[in-house]
Amino acid sequence: MANLHDVAKAAGVSKATVSRYLNGSLQLPARTAKAIDDAIKRLEYVPNPHARRLSLGRSDTIALVVPDISTPFFATLVAAVETEADSRGLSLALHATLNRPEREATYLDLIRQGHVDGLIFVTNHVANPALAEKLNSAGPCVVVDEDVVGAHVPKLFCDNEQGGYLAGRHLAESGHRHVLFVGGVDQMVSGARRYQGFERGMREVAADDVLIERSRGDYSFEAGREAGRAFISRGRGRPTAIFATSDELVIGLYEALGDSELSIPRDVSIVGFDDVGPLHLFAPPVTAVRQPVRDLGKYALALLLDAEPMTPAPPSNETLLPVTLIERQSVAPPP
Repeated sequence: MANLHDVAKAAGVSKATVSRYLNGSLQLPARTAKAIDDAIKRLEYVPNPHARRLSLGRSDTIALVVPDISTPFFATLVAAVETEADSRGLSLALHATLNRPEREATYLDLIRQGHVDGLIFVTNHVANPALAEKLNSAGPCVVVDEDVVGAHVPKLFCDNEQGGYLAGRHLAESGHRHVLFVGGVDQMVSGARRYQGFERGMREVAADDVLIERSRGDYSFEAGREAGRAFISRGRGRPTAIFATSDELVIGLYEALGDSELSIPRDVSIVGFDDVGPLHLFAPPVTAVRQPVRDLGKYALALLLDAEPMTPAPPSNETLLPVTLIERQSVAPPP
C-alpha cells in the first residue's frame, strides 16, 4: 500500500506539504494541489485516520471508567455514553474496574499515559485522596453518579437528596412511622444525601413521630439479601417499611423475603431507588425513585466536551439531574 512518502515523491513535494494539504491547514496553488490529487488517485493512497487525528492533536476517543457492566444501572449508562459518542463521531474506550480501587488507579495511569480526548469516571465505593489527585491530573474529566471528594473537576449527579425526600414523604403519607433505610455507607455522598432527604421527607409529614433504622452496606445484591434475612429474623416489632437505595438492594430484598412468609406490601412496604431494572415486572411491582440514567450518559459527554474549562473547578461544580417517584404496588398502609 502506498504511504505518505510515496505520494509526496510522486507529486514532487515534501511529506509535510502533503500532510498539511490533506488536513486542510495549507492552501496550495491549483497546479500543486492537482499534482497531489493525481498522485493520490494513481497510487490509490488511503490516508490513515488515526495518524491524521494525532497530527491534529486529538484522538476522537473518550475513555469511560465504570465499576461494572453486568448490572442494569451501569449497562444502561455505558450504552447511553456509547450512543452519544457515536452521534458525535467519537470512539469509546471502556474500562470496567470490578469496583476495585487498585484497578481504578491502574486504569487512570494508563489513560494518563495514553491519548484520549477526555475521561468520564464512575466509582461505586468510598474514594480516597490518591484517587482524587489522579483525576485532577488526568486532563479533561467528568465524575459521574458518585462523588470523589477532592477531585476538582465537573461532576454530574442525579439529585440524591430529592430522591430520598420523595421516598420518605411517600412512606410517611402512607402511614409508616417505623422504617428501615438500607444501603449507602456514610462516607459515600450519594448514600448520605439519600438518607438526609429521606429523613427530611418523613419528618415533614410525621414530625418527631418517626423511627428510622439503618442497614449500612454497598449497593449490591448480597447487601440486600443480608438486610432481608436480618429483617425476617427480627419477628415482631420490625419496621413496617423499607427504603432500599438501589435496584440491586431491592432485588436482594425480594429474594430474601420471597423465602419467608412475609408478603409485600401486606406485611412490609418497599420503595426502591434507580428504577433501571425491570422493577415493574416484580410481584408486586416496585415503587421506586427513578434516576434518569440515560440522561446521565448523554449529559456526561456533553459536559465533558462542551463545558468551559475550569482551572481549578469552583466548589459548586456539580450539575444535578431531577428524579421522579414512580408509584406501583409495593407500598400500602402499615399492618
